[in-house]
Amino acid sequence: MLLIKNGRVVDPASGTDSILDVLIDGDRIVSTGAKLEASKKQTSPVEVIDATGWTVAPGFIDLHCHLREPGQEISETIETGTRAAARGGFTAVCAMPNTQPVNDNAAVTRSIVDRAARSASVRVWPVGAASLGSRGESLAEIGAMRDAGIVAVSDDGKPIANARLLRQIMEYCAGLNLPVMEHCEDASLFAGGVMREGPRSVRLGLRGIPAESESICAGRDVEMAGLTGARLHVCHLSAGRTLDHVRAAKKSGLPVTCEVTPHHFTLTDEDVSYNTRFKMNPPLGSRDDREALLAGLADGAVDAIATDHAPHHPASKEVEFDRAPFGVTGFETALALAIDELFHTGRLSLPRLVELFTTGPGRVLGVEDNRRLVEGGLADLTLFSLDSPWTFRAAESASRSRNSPFDGRQFRGAPMATIVAGRIAWRRS
Repeated sequence: MLLIKNGRVVDPASGTDSILDVLIDGDRIVSTGAKLEASKKQTSPVEVIDATGWTVAPGFIDLHCHLREPGQEISETIETGTRAAARGGFTAVCAMPNTQPVNDNAAVTRSIVDRAARSASVRVWPVGAASLGSRGESLAEIGAMRDAGIVAVSDDGKPIANARLLRQIMEYCAGLNLPVMEHCEDASLFAGGVMREGPRSVRLGLRGIPAESESICAGRDVEMAGLTGARLHVCHLSAGRTLDHVRAAKKSGLPVTCEVTPHHFTLTDEDVSYNTRFKMNPPLGSRDDREALLAGLADGAVDAIATDHAPHHPASKEVEFDRAPFGVTGFETALALAIDELFHTGRLSLPRLVELFTTGPGRVLGVEDNRRLVEGGLADLTLFSLDSPWTFRAAESASRSRNSPFDGRQFRGAPMATIVAGRIAWRRS
């Protein structure tokens, strides 16, 4: 048994925000309340966590990450990636399908599920490819993958460029009640770009990608969601105009959701230098884009914070900016960045911040009802401090990769413990 004492329990789904104890037996919450004690009839030892001064929340869900296994274990594995996720407070992560081989069939899905069962520190929910090989030519084995365990489909890393195929995918997924997670990008505008187009790209002499590469594709996808009735989720939204499309869709009652990453609500294109740790896709936007994202996080237009954890072997990033792969790591800094940039600045209340990591992503996946922090609920919990100081050092990360733009950053606020199915997956020492 596990008894968490004196924490501030914040659960947006149940409306709870109180100083409470939480008693866990096995993988379920036995009870919540003031001054709880374990039953005197209990024969097994009871571990007590004093959470005084901490927040106790339902387990965080990351809608968007790359674990690289199978096929790219030089950059990350399910074991190392989920260990980093646990350090960041995540109890479940959605693994994108751009592995080698691509997760476009039930055999690969089952392989990922089996590997996760053997080595993962947290729950791994695979996302299946929308098209075979993510080549955008024909439908992947979506139904069979759903039966094998996928929670959504995506060709992440590239958009579903063919509108006819996108329609087929959306119509098929609407029947299966699976969300389509879309990487919005017009390849003809993106072509050869390495950062956001603007004065900074001109000064650096780097080829720019206009924000419209994202927003034009997002507009098309929203129209297709209206045509098909499918659940559309816009991945790693980075441009204000893209958020306008999402707002309009929500206002019209369409099942459209979106996520924003910590690097996009923290940094801008002005932070980009020739340091490849600042190279990501979508690229960092303008100050106006960042302000639009912050407004959306505050007013409810944005549904979730997701990391887009994209590890790369250090050698692949130690090249010229033009030649380096896109992507940054994000598991271990996501919550701390949200606390620093959103809570301590007064932009978000604590319940809203928790919602963006819990109820919000749960609604996107349709799993919010079984993850409430209530009696009988699943014992996946995230414990964090709003004030504990610490410094992130990439060299000490649990990930195999080091490509974080936040190496050396000092934070006020930190994950303190991650509990998955009633067991402590990680605890800050």
